[in-house]
Amino acid sequence: MIQEFKFPDIGEGIHEGKLLKWHMEVGDTIQAGDTIAEVETDKVNAELPSPYSGKVIALLAEEGGIIYVGQVLIKVDTGEVGKSQDQTVEPVAEENAGVVGALEASSEVIPASAEGRKQEAAIPPKRKVLATPVARKMAYDLGVDLRNVTGTGPGGRVMKADIAAAAEKTTAGDSEASKPEQKHETKLEAASKDRNQIERVPLSMIRKTIAKKMVQSKHTAPHATAMDEVDVTELVKFRETAKGHFDEDIHLTFMPFIMKAIVLALKKNPKINSSLDDETEEILLKKYYHLGIAVDTEEGLTVPVVRNVDQKSIVRLAKELNDLGQRARNRKLTIDELKESTFSITNYGAVGSIFGVPVINYPEVAIMGIGKISKKPVVIEDELVIRHMLPLSMSFDHRVVDGGDAGRFMNDVKKYLSDPYRLLLL
Repeated sequence: MIQEFKFPDIGEGIHEGKLLKWHMEVGDTIQAGDTIAEVETDKVNAELPSPYSGKVIALLAEEGGIIYVGQVLIKVDTGEVGKSQDQTVEPVAEENAGVVGALEASSEVIPASAEGRKQEAAIPPKRKVLATPVARKMAYDLGVDLRNVTGTGPGGRVMKADIAAAAEKTTAGDSEASKPEQKHETKLEAASKDRNQIERVPLSMIRKTIAKKMVQSKHTAPHATAMDEVDVTELVKFRETAKGHFDEDIHLTFMPFIMKAIVLALKKNPKINSSLDDETEEILLKKYYHLGIAVDTEEGLTVPVVRNVDQKSIVRLAKELNDLGQRARNRKLTIDELKESTFSITNYGAVGSIFGVPVINYPEVAIMGIGKISKKPVVIEDELVIRHMLPLSMSFDHRVVDGGDAGRFMNDVKKYLSDPYRLLLL
């Protein structure tokens, strides 16, 4: 019996991915739970386990290509008899077989989406167009009728390359028929030369997610930003002394201290540790403290979450930060490690920047930006002294947080960071 394994819906709004690597070839014999492929999504890299045992008879996607939820990836001859292909076969998934957990295969047919933004004539039953929303939009923008395009993708799906080829063919035909004026041809030639000097870099899956999240945040939450500096001279001294008491494998940065200070301040200012339910028009005050820590990776910004920060020591936070940071850069985080944060921190001081205006990690209501610690002349009791100063910038959702709320929260953070002994004793 031939079974088809489709790219499953692994949740968290993931609709597509990039096939990084096949772990088998046509003709191989596999067991249920064996990894068949590695897929890059906009959140994590996931290993897909096979729900079937049998012989691989077809691989229906190419390495490096984009695959979509519901798309058939592989066909397996299970050797079973006496069952029709329409009957439901209970997939067997090995527990924790993949990065994102056990995945279920679906035998349901995914219907084609609507044809775009304009109403088109009914499509004859024998000519059903299969295309992604991105391809449909491209066809609409270029004026290409999808019904006249032969798809080269899986199952006859119309791909962007098919649409581009159809558009080029149409343009060439129109040019020959209309014989455009020389002036118009000159403009086209000039535009073509310009295009030859442009390098096109496809957006990675994670870059697409960052773009969507940033637009959602800026369009939904009215941003306001408060900025200040805190004297961390005593904290700098304390950290230098403390580093000598730990093993070399513990990389003690300032971030664990900043996280502790922020959580203490969040407890005194609960509105900052919340989100807004637009439907019920309620502010959801969170009684737990999960901090998202922005990590700069080659693929783009990733925000792993450190859970229950209020219950962890400085040393444990340092270890978790190091582990999460390394796995974020290697795309080894799980989906659970990227969600449910209640407040986020972005450290642009790590790349030498002083101040910035961070974008809220929606649906949170605030984010703290940390700048580079530097020595500066400061007036204390009418005397000019050199102190270590840490720049802070906090963006907040003005629907929930007012300037006074932000100011009080920032003052509490400053109070704890300026006195490390108070910070560690509370």
